[in-house]
Amino acid sequence: MTSYDYDLFVIGGGSGGVRSGRLAASMGKKVAIAEEYRFGGTCVIRGCVPKKLFVYASQYHEHFEDAAGYGWTVGDCSFNWKALIEAKDKEIARLEGLYRRGLENAGAEILDTRAELLDAHTIRLVRTDTTVTAERIVIATGGTANPHASLPGHEFCITSNEAFHLEELPKSILIAGGGYIAVEFANIFHGLGVDTTLIYRGQEILSRFDRDMREGLHKAMVDKGIRIMLTDVIEEVTKSPAGGLTARTKTGASISADQIMLALGRDPNTKGLGLEKAGVEVNGRGAIVVDAYSRTNVPHIFALGDVTDRVQLTPVAIHEAMCFIETEFKNNPTAPDHNLIATAVFSQPEIGTVGLSEEEACKRFDEIEVYRAEFRPMKATLSGRAEKMIMKLLVNAEDRKVVGAHILGHDAGEMAQLLGISLKAGVTKDDLDRTMAVHPTAAEELVTMYKPSYRVKGGERVDG
Repeated sequence: MTSYDYDLFVIGGGSGGVRSGRLAASMGKKVAIAEEYRFGGTCVIRGCVPKKLFVYASQYHEHFEDAAGYGWTVGDCSFNWKALIEAKDKEIARLEGLYRRGLENAGAEILDTRAELLDAHTIRLVRTDTTVTAERIVIATGGTANPHASLPGHEFCITSNEAFHLEELPKSILIAGGGYIAVEFANIFHGLGVDTTLIYRGQEILSRFDRDMREGLHKAMVDKGIRIMLTDVIEEVTKSPAGGLTARTKTGASISADQIMLALGRDPNTKGLGLEKAGVEVNGRGAIVVDAYSRTNVPHIFALGDVTDRVQLTPVAIHEAMCFIETEFKNNPTAPDHNLIATAVFSQPEIGTVGLSEEEACKRFDEIEVYRAEFRPMKATLSGRAEKMIMKLLVNAEDRKVVGAHILGHDAGEMAQLLGISLKAGVTKDDLDRTMAVHPTAAEELVTMYKPSYRVKGGERVDG
């Protein structure tokens, strides 16, 4: 029987890698985990956690404005970008320490180095130029921001990575992209007082989301003062001797900004990992190809999280890691369930969603019922803010099952999490109708929309 240095070697210290390594080590397995940057991965270090902290920071100017309607007098206030960065860095360091301690307490060996495959069982530790072997290998190296290298002048631009470490808050910024990263950062920078423009090639932002959510958010952003340019792309970026940037677009527009951010998607982080030496198959985008159990074409090598390009969400990577442990170390084959994943866009207002969009539901079912409410939330009545909330339920008319739920407004992400449980359990519209409302809340609209706003049958809308 072949002897290996480790029972499990994990490449990548993000959410999926840390969870799989920690759980395996806690079971008494000999585990090593290698990370070339910082433990915590994209989410903790330069993704959803610092981004959410930035979202909170960017909302305070509206909170101060709204306070007057409730009898509060707020004095002169100012914002200090460097103080935010310092506080954010302190919190990220604390979280990274928790990840490390969790691994150490479980008995995993932490290796602060890049790791590359030399063959199907051998890993090279780049920092020390040494090799180790492992019976099983997990690749959880995540994703990386697409630098859009084909764009002339891309080297003058930043991605979301650099946005968390800018030395100075820019006076103006141009953000390229229409996905959730671009939209969230547009709202963040605008909220911090930056003159913000968003440019996107598509007909509407957030192309994979329900149309009402997309259009409602677009209007809210424009009403706030964010400029949105659709069906246009940046073709070239130039930098002046003074340091200012200018973007020339396909339609001939010229846009000057202190910073230009490219939020044009993320790529699987597989370059230089030695996958070809181990015989691991990747697809055209460089993502590692896996089966239902996260196993690659090499039976003892697994891949988790964004590197597989299945669903790029932190909780998904964690769930895949737990399923890997069940499958490989507990003799309980468990495939991760990627159906009905609730998600949120931390825009302002934010979006919470789970299930099918109206467009998708219409293609899947012969007839759907659409329940839609648009209203001014109670909080806005005294503040005078004109922002609206939109809530939408999609119901399969045949069995009354709720197949999609979408919310635009304050705390939409919190509501989506609870809706995710309900839809996962197979909730019907009749179940919601029997549920008592919590009053006064915005969420009560979800259980008080008794009559459909309209139906869609055979692709045709029928009112009433």
